[in-house]
Amino acid sequence: MQLGMIGLGRMGSYMVQRLLKAGHECVVYARHPQAMKELVAKGAKPSSSVADFAKKLSKPRAVWLMVPAASVDSVLDSLTPVLEPGDIVIDGGNSYYHDDIRRAGELKSKGIHYVDCGTSGGVWGLERGYCLMIGGEEAIVNRLDPIFKSLAPGIAAAARTPGRPDAAASLQPLKMATCAVASTGRGTSSRWFTTASNTA
Repeated sequence: MQLGMIGLGRMGSYMVQRLLKAGHECVVYARHPQAMKELVAKGAKPSSSVADFAKKLSKPRAVWLMVPAASVDSVLDSLTPVLEPGDIVIDGGNSYYHDDIRRAGELKSKGIHYVDCGTSGGVWGLERGYCLMIGGEEAIVNRLDPIFKSLAPGIAAAARTPGRPDAAASLQPLKMATCAVASTGRGTSSRWFTTASNTA
């Protein structure tokens, strides 16, 4: 599957690398070209501007924002004009959920889908995978499932319970960061399907 990533700090960069390893196509954009250099060497497609970024993505586009919460609105201000109805924006940062609800409503009026996906895993996520707290419309979340599945650790990452040799019986829910995460069988994630993206 193809995904566009804006925000190539350590987590964003490692997420792109994990997706590339899983066989996905990634188009990347950063204001500083140097941030794209390592990822391009690993197979990502660079872009020279937000408009160029949008042109390189197949429609309907899927764009993941991995930027600080305070920067999401300004990034959307430059991104939204080059998107079209049917496209998807995923906010993978730590936005306040009221902001997510507002953004989902604003983008819905333009025919653009919004998914809030709080992401935890830090610098270890490249190898271990990421805890994903996913909120969005069911059909859109399902469309993105190959991306979520590749980013999440999977049920095999759950620690075995001491004294229980049966691996299947010993798998316990993972607890990462400050949120409990339940196994869905598709990867390790928690999901909420809503019409106005809400992870409250």
